[in-house]
Amino acid sequence: MVEPRWSRLSTTVVFTSPWLEVRRDDALRPDGSRTVYDHVVAPASVTVLALDGGGQVAVTRQWIYAHGQSQWRLPGGGVDRRDRDPLAAARRELREETGLRAVRWTRLGTIHCADSFTNHRDHAFVATGLIAGRQSLEPGESDLSVHWLAYDEVLALVLGGELPHAGSAFAVLSARVRGLGR
Repeated sequence: MVEPRWSRLSTTVVFTSPWLEVRRDDALRPDGSRTVYDHVVAPASVTVLALDGGGQVAVTRQWIYAHGQSQWRLPGGGVDRRDRDPLAAARRELREETGLRAVRWTRLGTIHCADSFTNHRDHAFVATGLIAGRQSLEPGESDLSVHWLAYDEVLALVLGGELPHAGSAFAVLSARVRGLGR
């Protein structure tokens, strides 16, 4: 059986910036009716659950402009054009934000963020066998601080709604289900 699909008839770029594009599509719904569908096209991102041998997790705290508050998050960021793939972006982001390098990487999966609004995807990884180094923060990250919390404390932040970042919550919960965060 073929699943009903939407069809894009045309696309107009309404706004573009280095970080995203807003598009307005003229589309056909599966029932054949026409509609206008506005959405944001955004590059993929990565989230890294950096777990040391003692069960401690590297967690960042930073002001998140779009939410108007400081938030707990796992290290991560955008997949840049210079990144070969999401894993290369994860390695780069972990090193930039925390100074850490990892010997072992485990892919947890990909979460789609705000499906009706954007195509944004976040690729989550677990990094272990950590080696300390120096941070290399970008100007917009000057307030980013790194904290080491026990895995169960990070899990409690997720379950208590105090770590609301979707990619971070997905990584913490996925790792626990797979037995990686104990």
